[in-house]
Amino acid sequence: MGSNTNYNSIYGIQMTKYKLSAIALALMTSAPALAASQADSNGFVEDSSLDLFLRNAYMNRDYYDGRADSTEWGQGAVLTFNSGFTQGKVGFGVDAFGMYGYRLDSGRGRAGNGGIDFFMVDRELIDPANPAAGSRITDVERDMAHAGAAVKARFSKTVLSYGDQRPVLPVLSHDDSRLLPEAYTGTMITSNEIDGLTVHAGRFHAQHRKSDEGRDSGELNSIEVLGGSYQFNDNIRTALYASDVEDVLKRQYANLNYIRPLNEGDTLTLDFSGYRTKQDKKWDGAGDRNNLWSLSANYATGPHDFTLAYQRSSGDTGYNYGFYQNEGAVGDGGTTIWVANSFWSDFNQEDERSWQLGYGLDFTQFGIPGLSYNIAYIRGTDIDLGANGTGTEREIFNQFKYVVQSGAAKDMSVRLRSSVLRVSNNFRNAERNHHQDGNEVRIFIDFPMNIL
Repeated sequence: MGSNTNYNSIYGIQMTKYKLSAIALALMTSAPALAASQADSNGFVEDSSLDLFLRNAYMNRDYYDGRADSTEWGQGAVLTFNSGFTQGKVGFGVDAFGMYGYRLDSGRGRAGNGGIDFFMVDRELIDPANPAAGSRITDVERDMAHAGAAVKARFSKTVLSYGDQRPVLPVLSHDDSRLLPEAYTGTMITSNEIDGLTVHAGRFHAQHRKSDEGRDSGELNSIEVLGGSYQFNDNIRTALYASDVEDVLKRQYANLNYIRPLNEGDTLTLDFSGYRTKQDKKWDGAGDRNNLWSLSANYATGPHDFTLAYQRSSGDTGYNYGFYQNEGAVGDGGTTIWVANSFWSDFNQEDERSWQLGYGLDFTQFGIPGLSYNIAYIRGTDIDLGANGTGTEREIFNQFKYVVQSGAAKDMSVRLRSSVLRVSNNFRNAERNHHQDGNEVRIFIDFPMNIL
């Protein structure tokens, strides 16, 4: 739930998936105008870059259903090398990364609960301090390391890459919402040959978990993706994508985004995002279907922005995404739910309807550039609980974010986020839809550095 994150969202530490549709798709659709052509290549070394990304991350979830709270704190580092392309009609290059995470605090029953998932919990052990009572502690990895690389070739404005990659697509979005990101192994083609159009096609056969070592620690069979985004003009963009997770599900996604400039620099942004999912009978035994869509309006004026959003889930089941097949779930990335009401809860249960009221404030005009605040209230109703009737849930989301503007720590960001999630008693206790509520706190300090 609410994994959130590649950290470019308006709201957050997690990359709120609706914001991905409005932000990431904007980046994708603007790519043709900026896409480098092979004819412009300066060389393998000349166009290369080396970046270091440091993240200190803390998460705590205090549950209200009788379970112990869950806490993890760690320090992560990601070193990324992206080469340029060799000169010639077809250029060749290499992208590589290395990741390392060190556990600063967790264990003794506080790690591995409720999806925090910074470090893998291998097993539970009897507490040696109190063996007679049968108290149990969790055996959590002390650290984690992973490295990967992909080779790439470019012809004109089309790039073919094979190897370890971190896709950011509405039907396959790697999870970067915890300490370290996921990665996938496979082939991807990205083409910008037509002005305004970006096309992706790929097949991945392995998934590296964000909390565990091993190239296929996610035990993915395979996932195929196909689609594209198109920028009609400065105001309108759209996207269509589809995916097929082998023996699990098939999914389609559509997005339409419209930005209308108003007087005195104000803007009104309308965004529609929707998924249609057909689950495989080999996976769920029934071939259930789900439709999930959201419609949002954002009005920005001066330092303020206001958001109103409606989201609807319908069909035979809720929207399933992310996690890992060996845990009975999908394997298409923990942030593959680009809709408006995705926070700690994703408000994506069977037949759920949800509304959001959001507000954002940029403190630049008040003499504090780099500081922003966001708050949102989301309420979901009509959740189908079978014999237990219908359930409800509600969440209050808050986040302060500060980005250092100058000096040695320029671009370092600090995010303090809290969520209060409450669900109805019948939703919390329903056998087939057991849900959780409680309070969540996240503190993330991110420091991106360009080395070359």
